Amino acid sequence: MKIIVARTAGFCMGVRRAVDMVLEAADAVHGELVTIGPLIHNRQVVEMLKQKGVRAVDDVSQVAPGGTVVVRAHGLAPEKRQAIDAAGLACLDATCPLVVRIQEILSRHAAKGYTAVIVGDKGHAEVVGLLGHAEGRSVVIESEADLKDVPLDQPLCVVAQSTQNRELFEAVVAKLRARGDTMEVFDTVCDATIERQDEVRRLASQCDAVIVVGGTHSANTRRLAGIARGLGVATYLVEEAAELEPERIARHRTIGVTAGASTPNWLIENVIARLRDIGGVDERCGH
Repeated sequence: MKIIVARTAGFCMGVRRAVDMVLEAADAVHGELVTIGPLIHNRQVVEMLKQKGVRAVDDVSQVAPGGTVVVRAHGLAPEKRQAIDAAGLACLDATCPLVVRIQEILSRHAAKGYTAVIVGDKGHAEVVGLLGHAEGRSVVIESEADLKDVPLDQPLCVVAQSTQNRELFEAVVAKLRARGDTMEVFDTVCDATIERQDEVRRLASQCDAVIVVGGTHSANTRRLAGIARGLGVATYLVEEAAELEPERIARHRTIGVTAGASTPNWLIENVIARLRDIGGVDERCGH
């Protein structure tokens, strides 16, 4: 068995920055340290932070006086951010810089009367936060079928959730241009996301199986698995090495390994070690 490990597998810049900020704060902050929602979409990392005294809450009302609230990499809607200050709580803002840029684009154009068109996953934490910057004029596009909800004869500001599929974003923009809409388009898909998606395509073309390591509730991780499956290659989405079944894995000759942007290195290494135990020769030659 040959194993090819993606060079881009694992934490992206925004996630690594957020985790590092919280780990540093856990050793320095006096009083309660909480995150609004799980810091990242990875169960193992959230549990590790919990062991360090960092807990996740749904709302600032659940934070004790004198506590510190972490804004996770996905960002927050303005009213949620204001609620932290109103409660007299300290704030550690770990919003990904790219997400901050998208928020600023939406706020600037909302002030000019534009309707926001956000290509992304409805209900995703980043998208929920972005909607708060659109001042009530917004449409979320999960698929081209949602284009029917985009109003006519209104100026549009088109952006993408940072971890969105580039192909969907481009298809949506093409459809809107064909309608003749007045719009400003900002390609806000993260470079790291694009690189991961391109690399998983290359893995799928060279391997007879692809293993994607990461949380099943992570949008970018699921998207990587979806791309591989869409190319017809056997695809396994696992959170931990123990989920790999030897009788299924051993039948593959060449296996590609990649991981979502919220997957820590130790989980990737555990999967590689498991593959070695099953009988692989880890060439670790990425793309």
